Amino acid sequence: MTVFADASALISLIAGEADADDIADRLARYDKRLCSALSLWETVAALRASHGASVMHARAAVRSFRVETKLEVVPIGEIEFQIAADAYAAFGKGRHPAALNMGDCFAYACAKFHGARLLFKGSDFGKTDIGSA
Repeated sequence: MTVFADASALISLIAGEADADDIADRLARYDKRLCSALSLWETVAALRASHGASVMHARAAVRSFRVETKLEVVPIGEIEFQIAADAYAAFGKGRHPAALNMGDCFAYACAKFHGARLLFKGSDFGKTDIGSA
């Protein structure tokens, strides 16, 4: 089975937040683990903004975590764009209670395109039709 890790899950895991053990257990259930450059960028930005890490330190932590957990970076192309645009129309902020933002829409799209479950923190994706990890 395949999982796509949203930035919210990556942030929790790397920063050692209270729910990190639960998220790590859910990630460990999957042999194929995916993320995107966008989810990695969001993780770096959040570690910088919310956890006080320098960009250089956050990048190194993200890179190390990605290698350690065997997260494969998948490309984002035209099909993912179309799925993300559809997700925004259906579940986007100001349109639906899930209130997905740009990063969320692309995580949704990558998970859908790859037939993956989505690993995330919070309740936003739970209000959509995506399968959760």
